[in-house]
Amino acid sequence: MDHADNATMVFSSKQKNSEIAMKLISLFGNSQKLDGGAMFGNVPKVLWQRWYPCDEQNRIHLQCRCLLVQEDKRNILFESLAAHDLMPSDINIVVLSHLHFDHAGGLLSEYSDEHPSQLIFNNATYIVSETAWQRAITPHPRDKASFIPGLAEQLKQSGRLSTVKGTRCAQLGDEYRFHYSDGHTPGMLLTEITTPDGPIVFAADLIPGTAWVHLPITMGYDRFPELLIDEKRRLLSDLRQREGRLFFTHDPEVASGLVIQSDAGRYEATNLQKDLNP
Repeated sequence: MDHADNATMVFSSKQKNSEIAMKLISLFGNSQKLDGGAMFGNVPKVLWQRWYPCDEQNRIHLQCRCLLVQEDKRNILFESLAAHDLMPSDINIVVLSHLHFDHAGGLLSEYSDEHPSQLIFNNATYIVSETAWQRAITPHPRDKASFIPGLAEQLKQSGRLSTVKGTRCAQLGDEYRFHYSDGHTPGMLLTEITTPDGPIVFAADLIPGTAWVHLPITMGYDRFPELLIDEKRRLLSDLRQREGRLFFTHDPEVASGLVIQSDAGRYEATNLQKDLNP
């Protein structure tokens, strides 16, 4: 995906008695337009068009936003890279929430008849959940079109694919832990990053933008909407108690927000940041 914009949040955190400089950078990749009705499931247009205006074909504008974490000696990319004074060979780890095209398409070079697409991060370990991996290699007809033909085979053949099942993995270390979600697609990986200002969770398609923080809001693309709502409730309740933030991959304007709960019990995102600026 092409670079469009970036911003930086700098942290210093301690891991195993050693101080680690950690820089979080929000990156814009490609944008896309998708049907607003599909993005908002059973929410009527009279409501969702107040949140996100649509064009004459009922499509709303969505970002494909990525997260780059730079530590002292490594670069960790959450989904596709938009260059930040880095070459693809500088990326050490790529963490994939799942393998749908809008979250994994940036792994590949541009396609042409003369030069088929190839993996561009030739030094990176690719991390994905075991369940999401199985979905990608044996997709269901419901979302088969969402997977890029041949990508799974290239990841396997690279010898640098790591599938995970637990809440942590050795490649990332103690500053990172995983939450899992099955409501959108089986085994979606939501990575939580520990910072001195509290946790921040890469929310992927569980909560693609600020409007979806509200519990009843789901997408027509979701596999099990009621399950997704239950998963969302657990995550939001946990983050609210710990003063945690969400990182939004698809919100057209907002990269991150603090989770709060109103007096009426409604979950919301506040202290919104267009980019990850302090």
